[in-house]
Amino acid sequence: MGHGLILLGMLLVALGPPLGVLGSERRLRTPPPHFLTQSKGECRFANGTSGEIRLLERYFYGRQETLRFDSRRGWYEAVTELGEPDAPYWNSQKDLMDYERAQVDAFCRQNYAAMEAGQMVGRTVEPLVKISPTKGDPLAHHTLLICTAAGYYPTGIDIKWLKNGQEQTQGVGYDDEIQNADWTYQYQVMLETVPQRGDVYTCQVEHKGLKEPLTVQWEPQTSDSAKSKLWTGAVGAVLGLVFVAVGLYLYLKSTKATPLPPPTGLLG
Repeated sequence: MGHGLILLGMLLVALGPPLGVLGSERRLRTPPPHFLTQSKGECRFANGTSGEIRLLERYFYGRQETLRFDSRRGWYEAVTELGEPDAPYWNSQKDLMDYERAQVDAFCRQNYAAMEAGQMVGRTVEPLVKISPTKGDPLAHHTLLICTAAGYYPTGIDIKWLKNGQEQTQGVGYDDEIQNADWTYQYQVMLETVPQRGDVYTCQVEHKGLKEPLTVQWEPQTSDSAKSKLWTGAVGAVLGLVFVAVGLYLYLKSTKATPLPPPTGLLG
């Protein structure tokens, strides 16, 4: 899994301290009419389960983290003033601390093994790549080429634009990576350019789900209106030649010399 920490990001209720402790001992300020309190547990892994496994149990009030348990330290610590009354009390509860410290193996390691068996860990899906040409101003010569990579997993992808085999850096724009509802991702990279006949544009994509870079090519084509005008001109030219040929034929036919009848009455 690399050397970085992988964040699973799970909301946990089971990891929280016993309800009796939460309900009877917390000395919170009087809450406003509308507020949100929540706890979130995070299991972080380095190199799968062969490296460090770190448990973070975090408590929030409103949108602010107030208190956390970090398995690296092995005890609760206040993040803000609001968490200061609870941290020393929870740290003094031996049964609670033994329970929290055991969750690194009981919860994190065990769930990692379950996800690994279910192929959630190490799962890859290769991207689907397409190029979409657009023109912002019909009178402008500039064309915006959009390369879209969709449906890939995990996150992280590299897209490059090449023109006639040369990587392009000018006129390149990058969109934000978007997560889809099915946990896959999509990403777009734009290239603003002035295409000429004979140019070949290539979108090159590299991703963990691909054994080698994937390339999709685009070449400028004559527009439909230009094709229509070209056909109209060609047909007009052919018809013009036909009319000229017919007219010339009729003219030549009408001007051909006709034989004169022999003279009469001159010899008799």
